[in-house]
Amino acid sequence: MTEQTLTIHLRTQVLTQDNNGHTCWQVVETERAVPTTDTALLLCDVWDAHWSRGASERVEEMVPRLNEVVHTSRDRGVQIIHAPSDTLAFYQDHPARQRIQETPPIALPLEIEHVDPPLPIDDTDGGSDTGETPWHKAWSRQHAGIEIDPRVDVISDQGPEIFAFLQQRGIAHLLIAGVHTNMCILNRSFGIKQMVRWGVDVALVRDLTDAMYNPARSPYVSHEQGTQLVIEYIEKFWCPTLLSQDLT
Repeated sequence: MTEQTLTIHLRTQVLTQDNNGHTCWQVVETERAVPTTDTALLLCDVWDAHWSRGASERVEEMVPRLNEVVHTSRDRGVQIIHAPSDTLAFYQDHPARQRIQETPPIALPLEIEHVDPPLPIDDTDGGSDTGETPWHKAWSRQHAGIEIDPRVDVISDQGPEIFAFLQQRGIAHLLIAGVHTNMCILNRSFGIKQMVRWGVDVALVRDLTDAMYNPARSPYVSHEQGTQLVIEYIEKFWCPTLLSQDLT
């Protein structure tokens, strides 16, 4: 593992006016160089199974690329954080779990007030596009297709624990990949909303994520379009996004 510099291309959207004075959203892209040893890649809830068949199928398609990005990022000096929520009992004796448990707790900062507009999609039915009944636990661990390096990686699903680890390791930049964009990635205790409120510099890897969205619900678009709407929502209101190629 060697320190290098990542050149990341961050995309946000800002509300502005066009040349005719019409209000519109404008995409803003910026390039930033960040040291790899100041950067962490967090994998959110990339479980071994899901109650939604459609969600499981899309994770299966994502895992090979995600594992490639994890491997390359780790080799370049990026800290890998595995965050498979509700499965820590499976990892209780794993060195990567024990490593972050050794991090002393710290006082959390006062939360920054932040606007929280409603999502652009209706996910109140659970968001499965393959018809399953929602909300039962089908997962027991992180997907086995993602390598966990016991020498350097860490495992946690607890926001305060992850925040303390980032602070004490001097990690200033947090990149998040995984699922699901409109649910866990935004709302977990280690998710985008909480990290933004704690003042962490966070960004979403937009080509390594998926949403829980059923096209039978508003705004009645394809699943892919629904996921894109959530990504754009994040770019507008929460944090930038980037592509995984910036890491590889």
